[in-house]
Amino acid sequence: MKTFREWATPFTIGAFAFMSITGVLMFFRLDSGLNKLGHEWLGWAFIMGVALHVLVNWKPFTRYFLSSGIARAVIGAFVIVLAGSFFSLSGSRGEGGPPPMLAMKAISRAPISNVAILAGRPAAEILGELRNAGITLPTENASIDSVTRGDRDLESKAMKVLFER
Repeated sequence: MKTFREWATPFTIGAFAFMSITGVLMFFRLDSGLNKLGHEWLGWAFIMGVALHVLVNWKPFTRYFLSSGIARAVIGAFVIVLAGSFFSLSGSRGEGGPPPMLAMKAISRAPISNVAILAGRPAAEILGELRNAGITLPTENASIDSVTRGDRDLESKAMKVLFER
């Protein structure tokens, strides 16, 4: 266990420093370069570091659950906050979200004839390219969503056909 302790705690501290700094930068929209990507992927390193830290310090860790009412209350509060984070403030699931996602939803739900105007190409040309990519829309009035039915991989493929040139 001493070997784990020698690097588990410093690993956790380093991962925490990275996660907290990039998290604050992202919160204030000051992130740049690989901050967001690093935050997302090194979050796994943080989880691993915490898991190893808990393993090395198992006895003191279990005391929080067994003998401290305050510790149980704090942990319980965070469990409740986590559960609440799965609900939408707008009250309608899936209708909110970041602006790029809202735009993607609007494009995928619109008739392809309207989307063709955004893409700057004739709808018939887009229908042919979508068909070649394995996405067949019956008419120009059909939407991408009517065919992909929420399949994000297909939606992504369709968006590439529409806007990647």
